[in-house]
Amino acid sequence: PALATLADVAAACDICARTGQTADFDLSRLEKASRALIAETLGQGEVSMRLRGKPALMVQESVFAGVWLMAGAGVDRIEVAPVPGLSISRAFTAAKPARRTLVKRGPGVVNAPPILAELLDKSASHIAGDLPHVVNLTLLPHTEEDLAWLAEALGEGAVTILSRGYGNCRITATAIAPIWRVQFYNSQDNLILDTFEITAMPEVAL
Repeated sequence: PALATLADVAAACDICARTGQTADFDLSRLEKASRALIAETLGQGEVSMRLRGKPALMVQESVFAGVWLMAGAGVDRIEVAPVPGLSISRAFTAAKPARRTLVKRGPGVVNAPPILAELLDKSASHIAGDLPHVVNLTLLPHTEEDLAWLAEALGEGAVTILSRGYGNCRITATAIAPIWRVQFYNSQDNLILDTFEITAMPEVAL
């Protein structure tokens, strides 16, 4: 059963690469030895995700690009796709609501309001297929109060992604579609690039 499932997954990868058609495979009915063989064969890639909602899901990329293992209450399956569909459909479901311009401005809030205005404007006009719009906080003057104000204004969505490599890239959905916070850290876990991306899914997660 494990070999048959893996053959089906390989065929689905070929179809997805050529046509974009995604596929799902339920692993919950496999007996223990077959399930262990699939886990060993697929391994663990660099990208993992946490999806809030019902059921809450943990997602782990395999060593094969576009092959994702998804686990949660009553869920044990493989999805063949650029990213799991639920990581897009659930992303901007508010875990912490966006307050937008209703957040009180303290004395340290200097550049956050115009940054928010740009993010709201670009997100409202974003159309599927558009190139990502990136606001690079690392290159902009800002205070700690600015960052805290933006976090309150944008809220928090339901999807958190970690992409490991030489350093880590932490990707967090806001509560406003399609705005993501994308932060790159070096091998010492120091923040070296801090951005907002307006896109359906940041490229680094695909």
